[in-house]
Amino acid sequence: IICVFWSLVPFKTVKMGRMHSGGKGISDSALPYKRSPPSWLKISPQEVSEHICKLAKKGLTPSQVGVILRDSHGIAQVSNVTGNKILRILKANGLAPQIPEDLYHLIKKAVAVRKHLEKNRKDKDSKFRLILVESRVHRLARYYKKTRVLPPNWKYESSTASALISS
Repeated sequence: IICVFWSLVPFKTVKMGRMHSGGKGISDSALPYKRSPPSWLKISPQEVSEHICKLAKKGLTPSQVGVILRDSHGIAQVSNVTGNKILRILKANGLAPQIPEDLYHLIKKAVAVRKHLEKNRKDKDSKFRLILVESRVHRLARYYKKTRVLPPNWKYESSTASALISS
């Protein structure tokens, strides 16, 4: 009799594969188990929120704000200190970016590839990569419309994409 106990074998959950490459990516960072701020951190949630707003007013993205707070101020997880994530704090103060950061960077990449293709018309690989990047833009835009982060009439157009990036 062969008996297999799959439920008893500890293993990492299977991740969804990448959209346009072969990787599955099992590496990730682990958040601390305790959700309370560390005892050595002597900064109030109000001060952290003010600092986030000050950095956002300088033109930094939410992820850049998080990196600065982590590296320069010792605040590993803003949500453990304030009870809110960086983007929620920015939204409450009216400082959130108009389009989500991940979508912004995909559009920026598409604009860069399109600019490259204007100079190098015979670059077939870049043309193929542009199609892949723009399909990711459309998929992400569809998700953000469904979750009401973007307005329902928002549309990605390659002709107006560079204007979206510059603003």
